[in-house]
Amino acid sequence: MAKANKQFRFRLWIDVNNEKFFGPGRAELLQLIDQTGSISKAAKSMGMSYKKAWAMVTEMNEYGKSAYVIAKPGGEKGGGAEVTPVGKAVIKAYLKIVGRINTVVEKEKAFLDLI
Repeated sequence: MAKANKQFRFRLWIDVNNEKFFGPGRAELLQLIDQTGSISKAAKSMGMSYKKAWAMVTEMNEYGKSAYVIAKPGGEKGGGAEVTPVGKAVIKAYLKIVGRINTVVEKEKAFLDLI
């Protein structure tokens, strides 16, 4: 029997009212908005439609403790978007939790040899 490539896989999601609210995709979207200053550019780099990205931002802003992203209307100088301090804190906390989980998973790799 050929040796199988075994690995742990997980995705951390925060549910609100039994619905997925925040996870890896939204964390990435917020990071990209923060880097690019644009919902449109962030969506494009993720291969996501602007409409879907806008819907995700709207949902995060509505159901989060406070707004995660502030959109700036377009115009002569163009629009843009800014991740709020709350949004940045959410990204940081999420990545910290994921990092801790990854550390635990790394320590438990021997379990995969039992499978």
